[in-house]
Formats: sequence, C-alpha cells, structure tokens
Amino acid sequence: MKYGLIGEHLSHSFSGEIHAKIASYEYELHELPPDALPAFMRKKDFLGINVTIPYKQAVIPFLSEIDPAAEKIGAVNTVVNRNGRLFGYNTDFAGLRALILHAGLDLSGAKVLILGTGGTSHTARAVSEALGAASILTAGRQKKDGCITYEEAYARHADADFLINTTPCGMYPYPDGNEKTAGIPADLAKLPALRGVIDVIFNPLRTNLVLEARQRGIPAAGGLYMLVAQAVAAAELFTGKPLDTALTDKIYNEIRTEKENIVLTGMPGSGKTTAGLYLAEKTGRRFLDTDAMIVKKAGKEISDIFAEVGNDGFRTRERKAVAEAANSTGAVIATGGGAVLSDDNVRALKRSGRIYFLDRALENIVPTADRPLALDKEALAARFAERYERYLSTCDRQIVIDENVFHTVKAIEEDFYHADSCHQRSES
Repeated sequence: MKYGLIGEHLSHSFSGEIHAKIASYEYELHELPPDALPAFMRKKDFLGINVTIPYKQAVIPFLSEIDPAAEKIGAVNTVVNRNGRLFGYNTDFAGLRALILHAGLDLSGAKVLILGTGGTSHTARAVSEALGAASILTAGRQKKDGCITYEEAYARHADADFLINTTPCGMYPYPDGNEKTAGIPADLAKLPALRGVIDVIFNPLRTNLVLEARQRGIPAAGGLYMLVAQAVAAAELFTGKPLDTALTDKIYNEIRTEKENIVLTGMPGSGKTTAGLYLAEKTGRRFLDTDAMIVKKAGKEISDIFAEVGNDGFRTRERKAVAEAANSTGAVIATGGGAVLSDDNVRALKRSGRIYFLDRALENIVPTADRPLALDKEALAARFAERYERYLSTCDRQIVIDENVFHTVKAIEEDFYHADSCHQRSES
C-alpha cells in the first residue's frame, strides 16, 4: 500500500473518493482488527496513511517522531513514512477548525461542551481553545479525570453555547442507534442556550443530532467539510507540496452532490415517478421508488396490501422501504404520497437527502385506482387538504410544476447543484 486509511471498520468511509479528487496517488482503505495493528505499524509498508477510529492514539507508540501540535493534542490521524521513520501529525485539527468556520460559528468567549473521550475529542478541545473558547468541558458516559457525566453537563452546564459531538452515535450503518450506541448522543432540550452544534460524523450527511438542532432553530453542521479539509491537509504532507486553498470547497461541493439523495415528495399523480426516472437517467443516478419497493417485497399491488392489512399495516411496510431507500447515497428517491406523514420517514430521508415537494395544482391531478386513499376526486381533494401543509413544512424546496417534466427537472437540478444543504442554518 502506498497511501490509504486504516481503521477497524471503514464501510462508511468517503476517503478514497476524496483523495482521488485531490491527487493521482494510489489510496486504499485497509481495515485492521486491533490485534493486527502492531504488526502493520512495525512493517511500515506504506508511504503515508490516515488513521481513524479506534487507532488515533494507538499508533503513537510506533512513531519515530510526532509533530508538537499532535503531541499536545494526544491524537494522530496522519502518518508519513520518510525513509523508514514514521512521522505523526494531526490534520483533524485543520479539518475541524475549517468546519466550524465554514458553519459560521464564533467560539470566542463561549462555553463549549464536547461529547466523547476518544482521540477526536482531544482535537475538539484544542480547536476550541485556538478559536478562543472561554470554557471547555468534555462529557462522557462515566466520570473520570477531565471528564464529566452527561447528567452533570445537563445539571451544571445547561448554559453551554456550543456542542461538538465526537462520539459515533448516529453513524452509518446505525443512524438510529443499535445495542451499542444511541441514535442521538445528547438531549438538546436540556441545553437550551445552544448557539451552534457540530457533529464530526459525515455519514449520514446529517445525523439525528444535526437534524434536531436545526428543527430547534440552532445552526448545525455535519462532518463532511471537516473530512475533506483534513484530507487536503494530509495530502500536503503525503506529497510535500502546498495545495490551492480553494480545493477544499471544490471537493466538498463535488462529494456533497455525489453522495446526497434527491428526494421527491407530493400527492399521488403529481409526477414524482416520471420526473424521478428522467432525473435519474439524466444524472446517472440510481432511481428508487418506495411504493415499487413495497410492491416488489409483498408480491402484490398496493391496493391489495391496503385491503389485506389496512392503512396502519401499509404504513409499517412503507417505513421499512423508506428507511432502506434513505440509507442509499447519490440516488433519486420517489416517495409515496403519504410518506411525509411519518416523522421517522422525514428524518430518515433528510439525513442524506434533499427533499423536493412537487406541487402540482389539484385540478391537474387525476385519481388512480392503485391509490386506495385517492380513488376519486373527492378523496383526492381530502388528501390534498390534509397533507398540503405537511408537504410544505417537510421539504427543503417547493417546486411548483407545470405539465412539462423538463421544467421540473431543470428547477430541481438548479437548486440541488448550488445548495450547501449539509450546512443549512435551520430546517426549511
């Protein structure tokens, strides 16, 4: 291996694609179980590596030299092999600093609460200090030197100005958590003074923490910009050559648009499938239709599913289909007319998707027999009245459409490829 990334689990990583955009060197993802790390580091069979969870501290004993800044932080995420001697650096510092500034947050004189006790939490402390924070606290599941519990944070530091999450809570492939981690690392209701939230997780693009913060009107950003910025800094160390400062923004925008889903919502008959298929073909993206996914899995039409299990049974199947589709990246997703009625569905779709409400005038929507809740004009009008405000409140952009699918697709593309939706200040 010439260059690459080491970590225990790397299926969620975008690093290979990012480095391919930075330079022409070979870059591999190399998963290592903990017991294999010592032999890998002693063999030194690489020119340069990035290091991620859980090895940012574990690699330090194998280094010949460590950069003073990385030594002070106590974490290394970049190692360069120079004639058999390993030099350790921390480019996460540059990445996290760039993310906070890109998100428009001013930490000067502020109280910062950092969640997590791993290597990245040390980086978050160093960055917060460098940006002028007046008070910095680290919270973990257990109380220990330099670390308070979450309960203490809520009870004694509810006046925290900024929150930085460095835990894996909400990370792909368990955005809603599993038996080991929660879907959201903190109760934001108990931190009412927050003026900004940063989550270093980049996959999904927006964790449940980021989404909840935005819903509360708190500026919040996920970790994609940090990932790109630290990769550019690491590439400078790998190659020994300075890189254009505009490169981070360029690559960030490219990766964001490549990874983010385009999600279409709206009434049955509003043209989601037609527009979605054309948009997918035009952009080379995969097309997913959640209703079609339900039909395929059940082996029967939606009208038959409704007849068999009713509305509640159908919505259960729909939530599973939406969750599966939402876990994709770089897709066009057409949803069923009632999908947005579920908060779980909306949250899942927003994590890595930008939602477009295709707003077709009611008089231009034709009832269809395969939609049991919109069989005729009266039923269709009732559904339209019930759902319209929900469509508006859950979308990132309303697209008022005419009968020309080309106009619809053009409007979506113009918005999508110019939106910095990973760093929106609040929910639309």
